[in-house]
Amino acid sequence: MRSSKNEDEIQAARRVVDIATGEHPKVDPKVSKINTANGRLGGLKGGKARAAVLTPERRKEIAKEAAQSRWKNRS
Repeated sequence: MRSSKNEDEIQAARRVVDIATGEHPKVDPKVSKINTANGRLGGLKGGKARAAVLTPERRKEIAKEAAQSRWKNRS
């Protein structure tokens, strides 16, 4: 099992106990496939939708921050 970035401490603790005791939450494969498909759809249009909303100045700021972050730890 993997933890999501939205998992709080109580959920994480519960997941650890479930793993330790051998209990696994029951996941309906049909629901899981639907959630996966919906997440993929959102991911496919996310970048384009965000770029359409951002101003050119803000996109430039984001690009500069990303470049600085990439090159910060290089020697």
